[in-house]
Amino acid sequence: MAWKALKRLGLLLLGVWVAFWLFRLPGFTPPTATAIGSAIGSLDGLSDEDRRAFSPEGFVPLGKPRPGDWLSVFPEPGQGFDRYRAARPNRLAAPRTVIALLPLWEFDAGRSPSLPALQAFTAAFFQAGVRLLPAQAPPPGEFHPRRNPQSGQIQFLTTDLLAFLKPQVGTDVHSLVGVTMQDLYPDPSWNFVFGEATLSDRVGIFSFARYAPGFSGNPGRTGWQDLLLRRSCKVLAHETGHMFGLLHCVFFECVMNGSNHLGESDARPMFLCPVCLRKLQHAAGFDIRARYVALAGFYKQVGFTSEADWIDRRLAFIAGTASPTAWPSPAPPPASSP
Repeated sequence: MAWKALKRLGLLLLGVWVAFWLFRLPGFTPPTATAIGSAIGSLDGLSDEDRRAFSPEGFVPLGKPRPGDWLSVFPEPGQGFDRYRAARPNRLAAPRTVIALLPLWEFDAGRSPSLPALQAFTAAFFQAGVRLLPAQAPPPGEFHPRRNPQSGQIQFLTTDLLAFLKPQVGTDVHSLVGVTMQDLYPDPSWNFVFGEATLSDRVGIFSFARYAPGFSGNPGRTGWQDLLLRRSCKVLAHETGHMFGLLHCVFFECVMNGSNHLGESDARPMFLCPVCLRKLQHAAGFDIRARYVALAGFYKQVGFTSEADWIDRRLAFIAGTASPTAWPSPAPPPASSP
């Protein structure tokens, strides 16, 4: 009995010690102008246009997170350009010059984003050849599906799907991106996850299920198709960015910001900030102006007028013919939408 009492006391003291140090961990501190300049890195030797392309002017620095936001839960230190380059990320270079999109299971046109539109967006965003592969329907018995107790939806384990994708990476493929309308979970202790990727194997699996009308009984609202495509493009850009070695952005409002809930994700822009743009440009080797032109063309084609207008103004700033214009953080749509 005495030993059991001592053991319980020891565990209690250990818990108090752990809690003490957890509460001592610093929260997220918004970046200073000096920290932002350091994250962008030296622009010496670049052309005037490239220097303006990587200028912080026109971008909104991150502020204090609200309770429940990503950085309030995970106060990440951030990844500047110099740190990114030193990590030697997977670069888009011969022979691996293609991003492959592989749909898993059905993409019902009545509740799914357009696969050709996702292909076009990915090509414009990463300035890479994008191959849309024929859809596959893996036998569910090969995986570990479960029913989510909150949504009631069937979910698939991401590690099972990543293992399924790994042998299918072609010799010319930089990254194989599995996309699905099935809900995902990464671990039994998690509620859900939008996606997961492994850098070493160059495979990722991303779900658009929670963006679809009818998920958890939520009806679609007017304009749900545009909202579904916008959200799907965001998660595709964000998660594929991870496959290029980009960590979560802690410097500006940026598509690479971490998101802990749908409202937070909806409030983020569809653009890369200058820090993340410089990192992706290093990995993919694209012409910055050509990339912006391609993105503006896509946004105009699908009716994302605000994004297209912002890019046109950004291009004018890069050319030196206009002042920078900040992207306004929109009010997030209701989390129940659809």
